[in-house]
Amino acid sequence: MHELGIVFSAIDTLEEVGREGSLSSISSVTLELGEVSGVVDSYLLDCWRWAADRSDLLRGSELLIKAAPAVSVCDACGRTYPTVEHGRVCPYCQSADTELLTGRQIEILEVVAT
Repeated sequence: MHELGIVFSAIDTLEEVGREGSLSSISSVTLELGEVSGVVDSYLLDCWRWAADRSDLLRGSELLIKAAPAVSVCDACGRTYPTVEHGRVCPYCQSADTELLTGRQIEILEVVAT
């Protein structure tokens, strides 16, 4: 379960930002999760609740998740396409010479302080 590691990393970052910005409380955090990041939303939310409640800055805060689509580019024809729907093979030219552009990211998008 790498979700707990992700949560610990996010909390470390948020606590650093909180110190730098003299924040006393954060009410919500929005994370962007790539469609193929391998993160299970429900596990992440459970880990967040457990870990955030141990932080003075984040106690009671809400974790919001925004999904980011996985998009690949075909190196043969140059077109982009939705990765989950089509996999590694380009739906336009049927080439397997493709690479993932987006969809693995795990990023803090927004923090709401109170």
